[in-house]
Amino acid sequence: MAMTSSIVQTPIARKISTNAVIRTVLAKGKISRADIAKLTGLSKQTISDVVRDLEDDGWLKPVGQTDGRPGRNAIIYEINASAGLAVSIDLGGTKIAAAICDLLGNVVVETEVPTDPRGGPHLVNQFSDLITQLALAAGTTADKLHLVVLGSPGVLDPATGHINVAPNIPGVDAMDLRQAFSDKMGIPVIIENDVNLAAQGERWRGHGVEVGNFAFVALGTGIGMGIIANGALLRGARGAAGEIAYLPLGGDAFDPGGFTLGTFESAVGSVAMLRRYAGFGGSSASTVADLFAAFNAGETSAIAAIEETARLVAIAIAAIGATLDPELVITGGSIGARPELVNAIRAFLPRCTPYPPRIEISRFGNRAALMGGMGIAVERMHDDLFGVKLRDA
Repeated sequence: MAMTSSIVQTPIARKISTNAVIRTVLAKGKISRADIAKLTGLSKQTISDVVRDLEDDGWLKPVGQTDGRPGRNAIIYEINASAGLAVSIDLGGTKIAAAICDLLGNVVVETEVPTDPRGGPHLVNQFSDLITQLALAAGTTADKLHLVVLGSPGVLDPATGHINVAPNIPGVDAMDLRQAFSDKMGIPVIIENDVNLAAQGERWRGHGVEVGNFAFVALGTGIGMGIIANGALLRGARGAAGEIAYLPLGGDAFDPGGFTLGTFESAVGSVAMLRRYAGFGGSSASTVADLFAAFNAGETSAIAAIEETARLVAIAIAAIGATLDPELVITGGSIGARPELVNAIRAFLPRCTPYPPRIEISRFGNRAALMGGMGIAVERMHDDLFGVKLRDA
């Protein structure tokens, strides 16, 4: 009597097979079952079973057929990117940028609104309303979103959920923002320093993709740094690694006034640049944009102000280089994105350090933190839903 047999995978074996299939589709994009089998080494029957289940569950979708090959055409599959959605929010002192992204990191919908100046609990309500509106625009509802990644100035205290050293965001140092926000939305919330997120954004899809050691230096109204060391974000013992606003440069480190904004930030932030410009005799610029316009027009006071700022930043980068030895320093923020300043920094660096790192301006402008939030959201969704690490895919 003829006998037939089939191999029934155990739950663990099926999970491993599913992981291998998802990993392959994430890495290769549009692909046939036969090609998945070749790349994974799994049997055609196992691939067929796993792909069928993933398609039934909505994670994979057919997108066409192969052509130009011998034999019958085969169905081509890809990740159903819309099956998983998450939110990235960049909280600033004057504005909030927010976006919903899908499983592949595509932006589904994006917006920007003024920050509620009352801060504290009012921000939680503003976030909730903003996410509800974004979800509606994306054709879904807030409860269908997988998670929220929130970037904020300051340092998150992991024990209390309070955000410290964020003077432009009132009330966040007196509440567990993460818990309050998560309770309000009913979905997980990750809070990260905004400059750390900017570094993550560059690591995900920017200048840092192929670089294991680099620093993202944000220069604007405030000053901060995100550090990628040996391929991973460096947070430090209290989450304050990279708080270069407090470097003892550009002023008296023992002046207690520097405890609020930081000695270095007080010397190179936008307010300091305008003060320096006025000190050099300038009178036509009332904003940093005006200052750069005056620089480009050849005004002596503007040139002196920007060059002195660049000199101080170069010293800070030399200190960063001596401490961290980064291959690359990426600059961003409203001031750090200006090529006039960055070119001056590049000129000063070889004069204050024997090993000046490469300097690049962020590819993302003021969207760097938003990009980093999306990168973390995508990585978390891949891990939660498929057990696949983004960097492994």
